[in-house]
Amino acid sequence: MKFLATVALLTVVLLPGAAFAGSSTDAALGLGAFAVFNQILGGVGIFGAPARPVAVAPAAVVVTPPPPVVYASPPVYVAPPAPVYYAPAPPVYVAPPAPVYYAPAPPVYVAPRPVYVAPRPVVVYRAVPVHRHARWAPHGHR
Repeated sequence: MKFLATVALLTVVLLPGAAFAGSSTDAALGLGAFAVFNQILGGVGIFGAPARPVAVAPAAVVVTPPPPVVYASPPVYVAPPAPVYYAPAPPVYVAPPAPVYYAPAPPVYVAPRPVYVAPRPVVVYRAVPVHRHARWAPHGHR
């Protein structure tokens, strides 16, 4: 039986291209195969069970009394603290400032400046003949 398991195991191990997946899948398959391989070689489970003769009576079972029951104290119950309700603050009313009245300034009367009217200077231009023709020009312009 062990020979058959060894041959089957070697066939599976040497079979190329058994699993082509991602690296995490390869690691999981490798760990699973390693665990099965250890069970087979270590004699654990159904592979390592010794063959019993069928006519042998089962082994005697020894029944021991159960251990005494120990009652634990009830758990300590601590009531949760009372909930805290935050009420909104009452509105704050601020009265407007009192109006400030200013007395009007006394009227200021400004006397106008005296007006002096100076007569315009009178300029008289004397006409002087410029050419022999009948043209006339002011004095000094020739």
